[in-house]
Amino acid sequence: MIVIRNASARRILRVILPFVLIPAIVALGIFAVESQYHALVSFFVAVCSLLLFFCGFEKKKIGNRRLVIVAVMIALSVAGRMFPVIKPVTAFAVISGMFLGSEAGFLVGSFSALISNFYFGHGPWTPFQMLAWGLIGFFAGVLASPLKKSRLFLYFYGILAAVLFSLLMDVWSAVWLAGEFIPSLYFAKLVTSLPHTVLYAVSNVIFLILFAKPFSEKLGRIKIKYGV
Repeated sequence: MIVIRNASARRILRVILPFVLIPAIVALGIFAVESQYHALVSFFVAVCSLLLFFCGFEKKKIGNRRLVIVAVMIALSVAGRMFPVIKPVTAFAVISGMFLGSEAGFLVGSFSALISNFYFGHGPWTPFQMLAWGLIGFFAGVLASPLKKSRLFLYFYGILAAVLFSLLMDVWSAVWLAGEFIPSLYFAKLVTSLPHTVLYAVSNVIFLILFAKPFSEKLGRIKIKYGV
């Protein structure tokens, strides 16, 4: 288990990794790297996601405990993605970010995409899914306090997460179709994918209604009992 003890380094990495380095790797993967190397791009995104997670704690003991809980959340998220049509990945990433921290939320979202795609199929889209679900979990950690206080805000965030996911994934879709990023094609993809985005937003709200309360109680008790 890696422990980054320097507080300044952790703060810097918490910004650079999710907002600079990982997006740069994803962009490089689609614009500058041949499609057959998509697995390598996904690998580097996974490594950066783990490094971001390690920035979230100072003590190895606490980090180990949190990693076990995060692994369980990833497993549940991956299993839930097997549901037809609607997927609970966003709900698990959001709940993880709310109660385990931004870094944990990013890791759950990112690794849920990576692992489940061993079943659904890997491709150049995988790093985009990792980034999209990762950022959704990360921002849930940043907004943890208001998300916990207001169920309406939590459900609104589930809707907003669907929009964010569509905005990022349609970048890949537009580039895949044209071989380059064309704004008009990108906006056309956003419009044509609107029904799917609406369905995804509704499913996010449904899963948050179903899972937020029971998981908040369980994770709350675990945090108190084990000092996570």
